[in-house]
Amino acid sequence: MQEMNYPSPELSGIKYTKRHPRHHEVTKSSDFPWEHTLNRGTLFTTLLAVIFVAITIPVFAQTQSVPLTPPADDGPVVVRAAFHLQDINEIDENAETFEFTGILTLTWQDRRQAFDPREAQTEEKIYQGDYQFNELSPAWFPQVILANESGLFEKHSVLLRVKPDGTSILLETINAVAEVTLDLRRCPFDSQRLEAVFEVLGVDTSEVVLEAEPVSLLTGSQKPKIPQWILTNLTFSTRERTVPYAGSKGTSSSFVLTTDVKRKSFFLVRLVIFPLLLIVMLSWSVFWMDRSSLGDRISLSFIGILTAVAYQTVVSDILPRISYSTLIHGFINISFIFMCVTATINLVVGWFDKQGDFKRGDLIDYRCRRIVPLAYLGVLSVVVVVVFVFF
Repeated sequence: MQEMNYPSPELSGIKYTKRHPRHHEVTKSSDFPWEHTLNRGTLFTTLLAVIFVAITIPVFAQTQSVPLTPPADDGPVVVRAAFHLQDINEIDENAETFEFTGILTLTWQDRRQAFDPREAQTEEKIYQGDYQFNELSPAWFPQVILANESGLFEKHSVLLRVKPDGTSILLETINAVAEVTLDLRRCPFDSQRLEAVFEVLGVDTSEVVLEAEPVSLLTGSQKPKIPQWILTNLTFSTRERTVPYAGSKGTSSSFVLTTDVKRKSFFLVRLVIFPLLLIVMLSWSVFWMDRSSLGDRISLSFIGILTAVAYQTVVSDILPRISYSTLIHGFINISFIFMCVTATINLVVGWFDKQGDFKRGDLIDYRCRRIVPLAYLGVLSVVVVVVFVFF
């Protein structure tokens, strides 16, 4: 059989695979990559890219048309604010802060968000949760901060309701710690005013003005239970504050939550005042003791003095470290001074006994039975009157 001559693969561009003398597999090679058949992985990737572009372009176009500024109809936007106080978790007298939990409600109208209920097929649009509120809500909203925040300001839940006329109602659950100034001069019979100041971040009074809603009275189980304190009053108010971050005018509108509380004084009365008062009264018994028992009289007086010192240590652990004196500090100090006076009188009586002047010693004891108690009660009364009248 005559042998066939095959052309060179480099010249013809045809690849020959020899299987049988009479049968050859011909595979045509190409130098252009787009002529290859797409595999399944490449096809799936291309499909994903097309879907991503189809979704991103409408969303991007929508975000470009979202009104991100406060509505400017006639003057500033009026935002009505209210706060439902759920609990006051703690009043920290050392740090002069209080932690509270509640629901902040903000109501305003933005006519740009008005819609036709028949076209929208709903009487009210609701956006709830972080995703719906932050990603899908198509409008401006007042971003509220706590101006006197002290390390904690958390928003756990959020709900936005939009009415057909554009009225928007924003509800946020807030847990925060606010810094306050406490006046403890009347402790343990003191009352304190706790304020939480809310502001709209970055806008001044020419853009947004806050108004306080009427306060709903808390009764029964709705009234927060505060350890060692009683809630006496709850009020809402507004004020203007000058801050550097409040727009061009530098004046921010603030919503103030004011809570008045009164201390439950029985704890300190039972722990400090009543026992120490009883010890002071027992120390006066030395004026009825025989003058020959000078050692017993001095021992009893010094027991009272050491007890007063111990109570000062107890009170220092309970009350904050402050630079001024409180009513309970005055009570302990006065008790300490009068027990020192009692010990001094014992020494004077003993000295007269050693001199043989028994009548003068008996006269001092007789007069001190009335003078010392009356002086003690009189000084305490003057201190109480001064504290409650002038502080």
